[in-house]
Amino acid sequence: MDVVAILLAAGQGTRFGADRPKQYLEIAGKPVLRHAAEALLAEGLVAAIQPVCPAGQEAVLAAMLQGLPALPPVAGGASRPASVRAGLAALAGRAPDLVLVHDSARPLVPPGTVAALLAALEASPGAIPAQPVSDTLKRGAAGMISATVPRAGLYRAQTPQGFRYASLVAAHAGAPEDATDDAELLERMGEVVALVPGSERNVKITFPEDLDRVTIPTPQMVCRVGTGFDVHRLVPGRPLILCGIAVPHSLGLDGHSDADVGIHALCDAIYGALGEGDIGRHFPPSQMKWKDADSAQFLLHAAGRIAARGGRLVNADVTLICERPKIGPHARAMEQRLAALLGVDVTRVGVKATTTERLGFAGREEGIACQSAVSILMAE
Repeated sequence: MDVVAILLAAGQGTRFGADRPKQYLEIAGKPVLRHAAEALLAEGLVAAIQPVCPAGQEAVLAAMLQGLPALPPVAGGASRPASVRAGLAALAGRAPDLVLVHDSARPLVPPGTVAALLAALEASPGAIPAQPVSDTLKRGAAGMISATVPRAGLYRAQTPQGFRYASLVAAHAGAPEDATDDAELLERMGEVVALVPGSERNVKITFPEDLDRVTIPTPQMVCRVGTGFDVHRLVPGRPLILCGIAVPHSLGLDGHSDADVGIHALCDAIYGALGEGDIGRHFPPSQMKWKDADSAQFLLHAAGRIAARGGRLVNADVTLICERPKIGPHARAMEQRLAALLGVDVTRVGVKATTTERLGFAGREEGIACQSAVSILMAE
């Protein structure tokens, strides 16, 4: 089933009283309408978002939804029904099976809401989430109570509201401009609209105090640790590159790339913490394009993978194992170079060295080894 959500963001939000539409305000570093779009897409049931915005704001809205499966924004109308019709018209060529209509001022769509709507649409042409009215209702006039309204069977309608696309198009043909939601239009046609459970968390931002009721979930962060180890042989006629720094020495490290054993071990530690294999998976030595390559680009890629996964490098620790050259005089420059490549403060990177007391290949100065460890904070 092709499911598209129309995201209504054409309102000016005059009751809120801000200097810009309330859906453009930021909560936890993101515009309200982006939170709404991400919530609609969160469970993978909605294929795309069709934004509807004020005329002339198409580029602004597109920028706010960058990176999401959002269709080109279209200008809305002077009323809610007119804006919905604009969204439906934009989808005419696609003609999705089902369409959701959601207020961009509702940044939270509780998990399970979209699934419940889609299930209800198997038997009904429309479905909405709704909460039973729990407060006593009074009708008033001139500041006085004129009647108590029975609350039995009364519900507070919410969005997203779900419809079969063809049914909603038919309901909007000649629809009155004063309709406050789309379910009302199907009701006027005599169609049965299903109710699914709403939620108190599905807050609609209308007044400034509503912001206090919006709680954006904070993902639980866990620390992931990775280790890396690499060895390269020392040979004549090659420059010695360690942790991105050219170190004066009579021998250099042999390898397909520049053989920077420090960066290679660090990359392996990062890929290991992310569960993404090792450096050879990403930069196979069988490919000639990596011949004599600067290993800095490998570390830039590894750092990019941390960012792409929503992680943050806590620290990186590198230990070079060799008799010569002496690493101490170059350690600070190495830390600064690695920190620049990783995009972190230099205090998060440590480079040190040790010897093997002249035992083994490192003790015989036949090669240099490196071991590395990193810790990365990531959302569960």
